Amino acid sequence: MAGTTRRTGGAAAMRTAQRTAAGALLGTGALGLLLFSLGRARPWQALGGGLVVACAAVMVGGALGFLFGVPRVRTATGGSEPHGSYAPNTNLEQVSDWLTKVLLGVGLTQLGSLGERLHQLGTALAPVLGGDADAVPFSAALVLYFLLLGFLAGWLLTRLALPQVLSDADQALDLFLAGQDRDRKGDKVGAEDLRMRAMQHLGLVGTSTERPGDLPGSVLPPGLAAGPESVVAEVRSTARRSALTADQVRELFADGSEGRRIQALALMQGDPALADLTSVLEAIERPRSGFEQYHALLAARGLLSRLPDGEARRLHEAVAGRLMAPDGIPYGSDRSWLAEKILSRLDTPVFLPQQAGPVEAGATAAGAQPAAAQQTGTP
Repeated sequence: MAGTTRRTGGAAAMRTAQRTAAGALLGTGALGLLLFSLGRARPWQALGGGLVVACAAVMVGGALGFLFGVPRVRTATGGSEPHGSYAPNTNLEQVSDWLTKVLLGVGLTQLGSLGERLHQLGTALAPVLGGDADAVPFSAALVLYFLLLGFLAGWLLTRLALPQVLSDADQALDLFLAGQDRDRKGDKVGAEDLRMRAMQHLGLVGTSTERPGDLPGSVLPPGLAAGPESVVAEVRSTARRSALTADQVRELFADGSEGRRIQALALMQGDPALADLTSVLEAIERPRSGFEQYHALLAARGLLSRLPDGEARRLHEAVAGRLMAPDGIPYGSDRSWLAEKILSRLDTPVFLPQQAGPVEAGATAAGAQPAAAQQTGTP
């Protein structure tokens, strides 16, 4: 615990130091521009022109930093693609390599005339900053300062942020494709789970909290060692081949430990014939963790086409109650998304004919009598 606290504190201190350094670099350039503008005959005009020049230099430097910082795609050994279902587009990486070499080559050939080029640049921009003789070197220094600052910012952001964004997008695409494959095989709940995890990778929904560190392996194949998500997926995939009965799964859930409750819910997800609505409602309304409630909602999602009208209303009331409760399902989470999807399915007109059965039956009988009379010739 102490080591974790020290690492967390060290990371926070590092982030604070990075922000302070970035603010100091940006503030130094802005302060220099402000002080220089105050000594001009038209200070506001000089300040405005200087800010535009500085922003343009930052944009150019940031674009160069992006080109130099574009990450390379790692290919698997043997020349195979890093993803089995698609090949990443590397055009941007190739263009970045090409432009980097061109810019370096041109820059090396122009090193001898660098001072003259900077003087020409300062002379061209001097009227924007007042037109005095001392505006020439200041303009060149302003462009050089913010160009380098923009380059460093663009390069660092590209190196630090872009690989994670690309990795998340690749993983989300793989999960979406795997979900489509599960859907074609008839595993609707597994497909829903994979699509939800893909949306989590893209940041479209929040993740369930309080995941257990491990789950007991009482119903797992021997030797399986994996995280809770993998354990649940393995149990779900073997549910239809399991020798357990619905009563045994209900007893497994009633065992009381969170791990066994989640395993029972995974079995219900894999084989709706093993599902027990009372257990599912218990996990939705009084979950041991957000992780358990998430898998209870997945199990409920797989039961929607099998529930009679009365049990569907019970599920509707339980899910809606948890959504509306202040301490219930958090808005914007994966559980919230699943709960709203369940409610949208339960609110469809599928159950309306059963709710209005007597009225429709009377209407049908009244409408059928004249038709029968016409067939028999009765007036």
